[in-house]
Amino acid sequence: MPITDDAGLERALSADTIAVIGCSTNEEKAAHRIPAYLQRHGYRVIPVNPFADEVLGEPAYDELADVDEEVDVVNVFRPSEEAPEILEAVRDRHAERGDAGIAWLQLGISHDEAAADAEAEGIDVIQDRCMKVEHGRLLG
Repeated sequence: MPITDDAGLERALSADTIAVIGCSTNEEKAAHRIPAYLQRHGYRVIPVNPFADEVLGEPAYDELADVDEEVDVVNVFRPSEEAPEILEAVRDRHAERGDAGIAWLQLGISHDEAAADAEAEGIDVIQDRCMKVEHGRLLG
């Protein structure tokens, strides 16, 4: 069952490194503003966007599997219908590297079946919540 309690959210927010799937170069989009907020608050943000070379001063990766650094949280800014494929990539990474233990699907993004599959493999899942809002509410 996805994390909904404050203790679980705080545990997720205690991470250091966040890979952001769908991190945008467009400063007007939430997929840029929220990672920028997280970066300003001390998180290492690793953009994953196959259409960008760099986002927020960091090199962008084409896909999660390409990220060399250890990843604590995978934050997702892609439509819900892409969640199964993305969470499969998180599961693969978690199985191969032992990192990426938390998948955070942003506000408006959810997929219960894909979330259950990820949780069955030891990944904590948060759905339909904004990481910036929860950070501000719990740690701000």
